[in-house]
Amino acid sequence: MLSRSSFTSLVVGVFAVYVAHTCWVMYGIVYTRPCPAAADGAAGGCVWPYLARRPKLQLSVYTTTRSSIGAESNIDLVLNVEDFDIESRFERTVNVSVPKKTRNNGTLYAFVFLHHAGMLPWHDGKQVHIVSPLTTYMVPKPEEINLLTGESDTQQIEAEKQTNALDEPVSHWRSRLTLNVMVEDFVFDGSSLPADVHRYMKMVQLGKTVHYLPILFIDQLSNRVKDLMVINRSTTELPLTVSYDKISLGKLRFWIHMQDAVYSLQQFGFSEKDADEVKGIFVDTNLYFLALTFFVAAFHLLFDFLAFKNDISFWKKKRSMIGMSTKAVLWRCFSTVVIFLFLLDEQTSLLVLIPAGVGAVIELWKVKKALKMTIRWQGLRPKFQFGAYNDSEKKTEEYDAQAMKYLSYLLYPLCIGGAAYSLLNVKYKSWYSWLINSFVNGVYAFGFLFMLPQLFVNYKMKSVAHLPWKAFTYKAFNTFIDDIFAFIITMPTSHRLACFRDDVVFLVYLYQRWLYPVDKSRVNEYGESYEEKSKKKAHRE
Repeated sequence: MLSRSSFTSLVVGVFAVYVAHTCWVMYGIVYTRPCPAAADGAAGGCVWPYLARRPKLQLSVYTTTRSSIGAESNIDLVLNVEDFDIESRFERTVNVSVPKKTRNNGTLYAFVFLHHAGMLPWHDGKQVHIVSPLTTYMVPKPEEINLLTGESDTQQIEAEKQTNALDEPVSHWRSRLTLNVMVEDFVFDGSSLPADVHRYMKMVQLGKTVHYLPILFIDQLSNRVKDLMVINRSTTELPLTVSYDKISLGKLRFWIHMQDAVYSLQQFGFSEKDADEVKGIFVDTNLYFLALTFFVAAFHLLFDFLAFKNDISFWKKKRSMIGMSTKAVLWRCFSTVVIFLFLLDEQTSLLVLIPAGVGAVIELWKVKKALKMTIRWQGLRPKFQFGAYNDSEKKTEEYDAQAMKYLSYLLYPLCIGGAAYSLLNVKYKSWYSWLINSFVNGVYAFGFLFMLPQLFVNYKMKSVAHLPWKAFTYKAFNTFIDDIFAFIITMPTSHRLACFRDDVVFLVYLYQRWLYPVDKSRVNEYGESYEEKSKKKAHRE
């Protein structure tokens, strides 16, 4: 059976292999081996870029309700860029007519053509095109109202209100269309074409050489939830912002893989909003910061696992609550559960929601251990029994109660006043939403005050030996990592500020650890002292 240290080493080793493998895979994505014969000027086996001939190109964007077109019937031209320069970026906003079929929850498609100037796309044998839906289906954001007056910020038609009440998905308009063309004059090896790019390539035979036409790409990662607009039956025109920028081969391959990953998440049940949080990580940051984000996320996952492991190990072995603030344990449990319910009510990303849920379950289990609670079932009715505290534990409880007494004078009026203020001035979806927001605002704003009882107990006992320092250390690393993620992942502002608040709390714990040196006669977190261990060991010998 593996010891705890060897198991931790195994986990760290697997983590290192995972990071190294991921770096190798990422290198294989961004680096493409060119055709070796191209360096010698030979054409055999190579696929040459058609753009190297510098053709005169034109960009045309059409809309239609059909997913495929064969001629120019039943299509609308919404954008035509003559003398299209693949090196120059642009952004243009056009108004698009919304057909009746689309207004009745139908789909509208955009056909983007890149073809020779002066020719219609379907008359050009060397045109390339790509199709993208301009509509998607999503449940609208619930309307927020003042719970006392019933006032709302938006006036919606009755049909929309009925749809929202039923929580049914409705058609939304994608107001952005982001286009890219791969501009590198890269010569591919025909025998080892990258599979990711190959599906976007169209080949033509020119003389004795094979050429690939311009690689046209639609950046789906730029389609964000914040840009969606609800389509109702009275909508006849909607704005569409078409933006273009060139793209390198390495970034194109990376972007294709990321889009495929987001699509896979949606196939596994991720909602449009959950997928949007992942898109934000890639779109709102540059590639260098994105690489940093990957390493930060990997280490965050490692420290999360090690913190959970050591925290569970600490509480599983714990036999005494000497030096531990029961009130702090109860508060951590309450605040963790409230934060989880708040994140659930705010429909936060699963990247944040799942760890919060796991943490809430662990905190509930720790409360059971701290109160020495046992549950016995009498039929279908549970019966709770609580264990007795010894004299040392009762002394700790006295310090704990003394600290909470002083805190209550400050904390309760602030929380009640904040809840009353938000009820009068802030709009919410429901009374439940107001209640959860009031609790969580109290947790975020004043939650660090509930760490003071533990600090007070440490001060009175002049010791920190009873605290789970291994778990604390891993959680501290994660707290500093959370400071970085607070600017990357979309989350409520109050949750973002709480990440920085935790830094201060841990620094105070570090100061107490320095202030109160180790006393080998004191009991540790497992109810044992160093001297007792030495005596037991000598007795066995």
